[in-house]
Amino acid sequence: MSKVILKEAFITRDESAAYSESGFSCDNVLFLKHGDSGYFITDARYTTEAKEKIKDSKYKKCKNVEVVESSDLLEDALALIKKQKIKSLVFDPLRMQVSEYLRLKDEVSLKEVPNFTQKLRAIKEPYELELLKHSQALNKKAYKKLSKFINKVLFTEGDKGLSEQFLWFKMKGFLEDKGSYPLSFEPIVAINGNAAKPHALPSKDVFLKEGDCLLVDAGLKYERYCSDRTRSAYIKEDFKFSQTQTFTKKEHQKIYDLVKKAKDEATKKARSGMKARDLDAIARDVIDKGGYSKYFVHSLGHGIGLDIHEEPFITKRSETILEDGMVFSIEPGIYLPESFGIRIEDLVVLKDGRAEVL
Repeated sequence: MSKVILKEAFITRDESAAYSESGFSCDNVLFLKHGDSGYFITDARYTTEAKEKIKDSKYKKCKNVEVVESSDLLEDALALIKKQKIKSLVFDPLRMQVSEYLRLKDEVSLKEVPNFTQKLRAIKEPYELELLKHSQALNKKAYKKLSKFINKVLFTEGDKGLSEQFLWFKMKGFLEDKGSYPLSFEPIVAINGNAAKPHALPSKDVFLKEGDCLLVDAGLKYERYCSDRTRSAYIKEDFKFSQTQTFTKKEHQKIYDLVKKAKDEATKKARSGMKARDLDAIARDVIDKGGYSKYFVHSLGHGIGLDIHEEPFITKRSETILEDGMVFSIEPGIYLPESFGIRIEDLVVLKDGRAEVL
């Protein structure tokens, strides 16, 4: 699909798509691509910076990008469509406003292709892989800082005031590193029963103590490229966010080992050429055989790049064929309501037909 779409003109308001093509983006842009030329249409608040950034960017996929200053983005896009004699445009029905569609439909033939901008960049360029690897390396450092902080405060200083909300605040600071990096999403910091909520909100009334299970899911952006990582840890002195955890309760250890096995099996057996749903099934089968099938309540993973969730999506029903160069998460989980939850997440890239952990 990517090669076919690249031959066709397209229009989009998606910020990540505009960045992928031009090396710059903002919150008010309409990007029009025709052949080898791209038009970054935006208002006067952004044109100076857009021209500077696009000219110097080494990350743009469209080499000929013109910045167009506009007070009516769609009107100027229509003028360019007429000037360039564009007869047909690809658009994403998931990201176009109805009002925009109604203005375009009588002037040009519109071809709807859902999520086409994500599909265009599903296979990462070598420079994108390096940016993603560096983003994940920075993310890993933040986890180390959080574990060091918890060990110091909880076990050395004996401070019992580490609420989920406070740990969430500290993790944000470690990720952002004094404003150096934006977040790829708001961190998830959850203790015991709250960890049974896959996207739990941090509580000011739940406090960390020795013997607890702490789930942390976090990521940052480096040069706009996202990272994502989840670890579940048993809290004891000198604990680490490693994948080797020893729990005192047998059921907790059984669940942790089962989730890790599901993740490891999916990573080991992932292949270029397989359907995404078949990869999801590998991990799900491990958890099913362990007796916890109804507690694995989400899909196995998602693509990652300029967006925290993008193509390919590793779900039960996805017919997407996985290919070399795709980067996605593998993150099985088991969640026992009001009791306990475990998720372990790595990012992988398909390389030479197999999965390699970033």
